[in-house]
Amino acid sequence: MNTNSTLHTERRVMVRVGLAALGLIALCSTASAADKPPLAPDTVAPFSTESRISAAIEFGLPALAADVEKNIPRRLATIDERVSCVHRRILFFRVNANCDVYGFVDRSGPVSLYGRGDRVYGSVPIYGALEGQGANRFTARIHGETEASATVEAEARPELSYDWTLALNFSDGFRWSEPPLLHVMGREIPLSKYAEPRIRAQLVDVRERALTAVRRLNLHEKAGTAWRHAFDPVQLSENPEIWLQLTPRDAAFAGVRADSKILRGSLEFSGSAETVVGQHPAAVTPAPLPSLGHDVNQPGEFDVILPIRIGYDVLKDKITQAIAAMAPAAGLSVPDVEVYPSSGKLVVGLRVGKASDTDPNAWQWTYLAGALEVDAADHAVRLSDLSAASDGEGLAAAVVPIVSQLRDRMSIDYGMAYENLLNAANARLNRPLKDGFRMEGHLSSAKLKKMYLPADGIEIALRASGDLKILYGM
Repeated sequence: MNTNSTLHTERRVMVRVGLAALGLIALCSTASAADKPPLAPDTVAPFSTESRISAAIEFGLPALAADVEKNIPRRLATIDERVSCVHRRILFFRVNANCDVYGFVDRSGPVSLYGRGDRVYGSVPIYGALEGQGANRFTARIHGETEASATVEAEARPELSYDWTLALNFSDGFRWSEPPLLHVMGREIPLSKYAEPRIRAQLVDVRERALTAVRRLNLHEKAGTAWRHAFDPVQLSENPEIWLQLTPRDAAFAGVRADSKILRGSLEFSGSAETVVGQHPAAVTPAPLPSLGHDVNQPGEFDVILPIRIGYDVLKDKITQAIAAMAPAAGLSVPDVEVYPSSGKLVVGLRVGKASDTDPNAWQWTYLAGALEVDAADHAVRLSDLSAASDGEGLAAAVVPIVSQLRDRMSIDYGMAYENLLNAANARLNRPLKDGFRMEGHLSSAKLKKMYLPADGIEIALRASGDLKILYGM
């Protein structure tokens, strides 16, 4: 065979193989570019949830007792009565004699109010001194005197009506430590029937004064102020800037409770709680204070959505570090990494080439797509189901170990961000308000509500639960 002819044939074959190889490379590059998933971020829904907060309005019982007491006179009753005090047979005669009974009943101590459960109890000590004297000159030598103390007790059940008026339903009574008895010539004359009517007449006035004092508490006005404060936005965090906007709709009565020093009226406001990221919420015009709705035993649990954001640059750094540790062992080089969202999936773009290849044009982009899994218990985000983004030539066999390592080991811990946000929110939920009110809240737990993949990072929406109160007088 002619040597020149043979060389010419070999050259033509090599040219064809080279052209075929170039075509294959071009085909792979075109397929990879065509198979690149489009940027398609999620639309994040407003971070809003139905929630309930309580408004506790408290009043000091000692102050209320002092207000009632200043209108109770020291002298409750003055007694000046003529009674039949002697009914005796002396020798052959039956002697019936009258006596003049006179004296007084005074309040001997302060008014005391204390609470227990849904009752308010009040007491005031009284002291009486009475004398009996024969009513004419034949019985002038007849004389007797006595003194006695008693405790006047009252029990009231506070009730809040649907028009926001507070009423006290009273019942009262006496408890004599020593009933007043006048001893005249061996006869005991009970004097309580003369003292008690006058005392009870005074108690009617005391009861009215107590109701007036309670009405001066003006619970409706204070509840209206608490209602308006519930519309004020609360900044939960500065970095990132997160605001809480409450929008109450309904109010319900949650009972009146009292202890040794405090009378407490509890309300429940229900409505929506929305967290706004990055800007001060627009002002909300408070609706009028509604009429009270149904009674509830205890105010409900406060719920709010806390958003935690993880930037895609954080994921990119993590993936880059993981690949840098494993790619050389596989003889690969991955100089560039892309991370972005596409229709609910996280896309990881890898520019892959052989470590020995110094020609950047030989490196090609391979695109992987996978789901993200949030472990709310461990406060971590993990890759799952990571695979080729298409059925094309995007995933070379050499990349399989990298994919496996990323799927098994890739994890982003957001525990510190969660703790910082929760602590910041709890600190901001405890603060003074205007007009003698203050806010007191605590979020104790959080559960995963939803995860989004918007354009600028992973958004984890956690439903945090706890309690939030607007307090007055405490």
